[in-house]
Amino acid sequence: MKKLTALFLAVLMLTACTAKNTENTATQEGYPVTVKNYDREVTVNKTPEKVLTLGPNCTELFVALGLGDKIAGTSLKNHSRGPLPEYAEIYKDIPEMNYGSATREAVISSGADFIYGIDWEFGESNLDIAELKSYGMSVYKNSATTVDEQYREILDIGKLFGIKETAQKYVDDQKSRISAVGDKVKNLDKPNVLVYDSGNDGVFTCSGINFESQLISLAGGKNIFDDLKDKQWVTVSYEEIIKRKPDVIVIHDYDSPSVEEKIAEIKANKVLSQLDCVKNERFVVIDLESVLPGNRIAYTVEKLSKGFFSDKKEE
Repeated sequence: MKKLTALFLAVLMLTACTAKNTENTATQEGYPVTVKNYDREVTVNKTPEKVLTLGPNCTELFVALGLGDKIAGTSLKNHSRGPLPEYAEIYKDIPEMNYGSATREAVISSGADFIYGIDWEFGESNLDIAELKSYGMSVYKNSATTVDEQYREILDIGKLFGIKETAQKYVDDQKSRISAVGDKVKNLDKPNVLVYDSGNDGVFTCSGINFESQLISLAGGKNIFDDLKDKQWVTVSYEEIIKRKPDVIVIHDYDSPSVEEKIAEIKANKVLSQLDCVKNERFVVIDLESVLPGNRIAYTVEKLSKGFFSDKKEE
């Protein structure tokens, strides 16, 4: 009788172990997954569970894709004016590691297994990807300079997190909305656009290889500095701006200085104040995170286009 009981218990244990192993195998079906992240490859052996999103654009994209519950920490809130209304409820419960850039200590001690962060958070003087990998963290850099590159990032996240269909639907929706804007503005003259991030002995603005420059184009405008392609952000002289005759000025909104202070700076500048767009207050205000590569591609194209053509009608 004892032998039969022991045998019965052994069978039960073997059955339980087999069921557990089958469950573990099922949850990891399709892994490992490897994607190319520009000049490097990123591999995950299972679905990431504890994620750091370094940058408000990165955080909101994860929320938009239904991955908000996986976020263990965020950074760069100083570059944010808050999430879009539809994401506010989830966003408010996400932990903030640092108001500005994430610190090495906070990231390493986070226990995260995956990081999606804007590219300026990494590098020689910032977070070292090789070191983060040694702590078991897979890193995917948000480095898109074109809309197509950002679409690829979204689809890559879909692959890495096992939500390929969700990611594809999101991309398809963005494309459809942008196409609709294109149809509305195709018969309108393109306004010349100056991006005003900040001003101090010149204007800090975006170049032709900056993600924002393509958003401006899709919205029906033309970045007056789209011929500059050495680096994404450049400082240009006030005199050069006068020569290029902008019709509208896009002003970035983030913590400091305020939009009101920036407009006051522009109006008080003895060179910029000569522009007709300044005299006529042709300003379009946009949250800084809205012109960074992320989930707001269509949203930003729609908002910019509305601002560019607020005084015009389709022919």
